[in-house]
Amino acid sequence: MLHIYNGLSKQKEAFQPIDAKNIRMYVCGMTVYDYCHLGHARVLVVFDMVYRYLCEKYGAAHVNYVRNITDVDDKIIKRAKENDEPFEALTARFIGEMNIDSGSLGVLRPNAEPKATDYIDSIIQMIQTLIAKGNAYPGKNGDVYYKVSSFPNYGQLSSRNLEEDRSGARIEIDESKNDPIDFVLWKAAKPGEPAWESPWGRGRPGWHIECSAMATDCLGAQFDIHGGGVDLK
Repeated sequence: MLHIYNGLSKQKEAFQPIDAKNIRMYVCGMTVYDYCHLGHARVLVVFDMVYRYLCEKYGAAHVNYVRNITDVDDKIIKRAKENDEPFEALTARFIGEMNIDSGSLGVLRPNAEPKATDYIDSIIQMIQTLIAKGNAYPGKNGDVYYKVSSFPNYGQLSSRNLEEDRSGARIEIDESKNDPIDFVLWKAAKPGEPAWESPWGRGRPGWHIECSAMATDCLGAQFDIHGGGVDLK
């Protein structure tokens, strides 16, 4: 039987699928601004093992494995500027290198590899929903922020103390935020950066919202496993 470490309960638990005929696993994949490193290899191999096990036990036709690609973020934009090349060329090159490394490790390809830039409309729609529900708000600077205080259980997964986070965040106060620990969902466009039209002006998604939109679009509002690096907590 498969046992998986539950980040919320902080213990290994026996895997019980929501629907044995539709097992859904989402893994946060690479941010493609550079070559993969050993930590990336661990993610690829570990979840490949989980995927293979699930396919063997439940049948490959009943397992949907999605591993995303982050192809727009601060690191990508910075590296593209340093190289004096379009960010699309940079990400395409390192997606190719990632696939070479993955093949060398003998890792199976996921059922889907969504890219963040292909889900801009879904990201915008999700941000609009969060604003409508009072979970997010536009800042004076054109950015849109997630309102951390609107979610009482925020920080429970990572066991972080929000008051400590708030004290640390006050070192660099952003006057556009209602609360120092609120984080950006949509970044207003800066000159020379990739940008898309939105209800809040031209801009691009923040890192936090990308996987939320891709996972929901690909697997629905609820799925069995969400995996990736420890920073995702």
